Amino acid sequence: QVQLVESGGGLVQAGGSLRLSCTASGIIFRINAMGWYRQAPGKQRELVATITSGGRTNIADSVKGRFTISRDNAKNSVYLQMNVLKPEDTAVYYCNANVPPSGYWGQGTQVTVSS
Repeated sequence: QVQLVESGGGLVQAGGSLRLSCTASGIIFRINAMGWYRQAPGKQRELVATITSGGRTNIADSVKGRFTISRDNAKNSVYLQMNVLKPEDTAVYYCNANVPPSGYWGQGTQVTVSS
């Protein structure tokens, strides 16, 4: 079994920054893509950013230029640096990891941006 543990959420004013971290633990031989998704109240979960094991990234247009995704393969970890946060970034942020043959989700971390 694989577990993902997220940290780094919180309350921040508009224009501020936060850094989310997620670490995978358990029986892991390799991790393919890792990523971050978010779900705001009353909305569907949406992709924020993903990163392959080789470092290729995919960033949602809504956060491009403000958010950066990175990972440390040796630590089975993925990070999301969020800058110039806006109230519309308020959501629960979920970590996702593709650990063959399954995908796994973290429990979510709340990010609240006040105006």
